[in-house]
Amino acid sequence: MMKIIKVALMVTALTMAGSAFALELDQAKTQGLVGEQPNGYLGVVKATPEAVQLVSDVNEKRRQAYERIARQNGITLEQVANLAGQKAIEKTAGGEYIKTPDGQWIKK
Repeated sequence: MMKIIKVALMVTALTMAGSAFALELDQAKTQGLVGEQPNGYLGVVKATPEAVQLVSDVNEKRRQAYERIARQNGITLEQVANLAGQKAIEKTAGGEYIKTPDGQWIKK
């Protein structure tokens, strides 16, 4: 139980941490170009070259962070990513896109 709490705290901190793409990411979300997915990764809602590149960059950084958290806690990358996805969807602002478990993009 403590391990799950520790991982949850780490994932929460990760989703709250800023990145070099913070302004662009916020703008892309507000413009409906990208959205959060249950698997913990950002997805392209409306493909533009900039949105595709942003998603690729953000997801690579997320994967690296998830791997580190998984290693530190003796759990799988998938477990960390799914927990992060849940937290990111919970934090998504109204009017921004999230992907449902059945693969549909909807506005929160």
